[in-house]
Amino acid sequence: MAVRLGLGLPQYGRFADPDALVTVAREAEARGFTSLWVGDRLLTPLEPRDRYPGGNGTIPHAHRTFLDPFTVLATAAAVTSRIRLGTSTLNANWYPPALLARSLTTIDRLSSGRLEVGLGLGWSSDEYAAAGIPWEGRAARFDAVLDALETIWRDDPVSLTDRRWSVAPSHILPKPAQSPRPPVHLAGFSPAALARVGRRADGWLAVAMPVPVLTARWGTIRESAERNGRDPDEVRVIVRVNPIVAGSPAADAPPGGRTVEEIAEHLGATAETGVHEMFLDLQQTARDPAHLLDLAEALRKASGL
Repeated sequence: MAVRLGLGLPQYGRFADPDALVTVAREAEARGFTSLWVGDRLLTPLEPRDRYPGGNGTIPHAHRTFLDPFTVLATAAAVTSRIRLGTSTLNANWYPPALLARSLTTIDRLSSGRLEVGLGLGWSSDEYAAAGIPWEGRAARFDAVLDALETIWRDDPVSLTDRRWSVAPSHILPKPAQSPRPPVHLAGFSPAALARVGRRADGWLAVAMPVPVLTARWGTIRESAERNGRDPDEVRVIVRVNPIVAGSPAADAPPGGRTVEEIAEHLGATAETGVHEMFLDLQQTARDPAHLLDLAEALRKASGL
């Protein structure tokens, strides 16, 4: 089975720009990429309480400027007609489930059923504090949000009772365009997070990592799926790749990086593990939309994807 290849939508840093967003969305669809993805950042603290989980542990400079993921996806939906639209990832706990369900349903309806829902816990207690959400108990809250989304998308009328929120018996319409709901993919790397993916998700939102680490974590997910009476072959794996191309001309690109050929080699090795989809977020290494699209084409060609 061919591995699908998507792109990160212009959303942050120099790419937090409406013209860049529209250009890349339209061109990605015209060039045959299969999906477009957004992330979810609220702020960049001057003195973070938590270590950034990527790179050298420092929050990327480009993340200081970040557009709202729902609005970005709605814009992309309006200027495309076929390409899938995904979130990798939304920090699910920041949003009351009824409002989160409404926003995601609206995007699924506006896009005629092209939404891929990707949800995670997030990593920043500073962002939780800014959103007014307690950091403690976040894993239990996450499961409760997932339960609430399932109920809202399935039932009519809807009734929810939880110590965190309450929905009196109500009509919450419309339902998503996709039936019974959009695919729901979950992020995370801890044993508990991987077990949750196997237990209840349509897919795992991974990031680029050494192939042995990827396959070991995927094995944990498959074991969890089997323990919970699910077919492990039905759980998809979607890998976010945030490459820095050596000699990147981007003014705020981090130092270092690898050549297109070296990055493509890793993409090919990852594809050989059997993952279902990868997407390239090139916003930290490209200088403008045209350069971003050229890099994506070069990586696609060099990797054979």
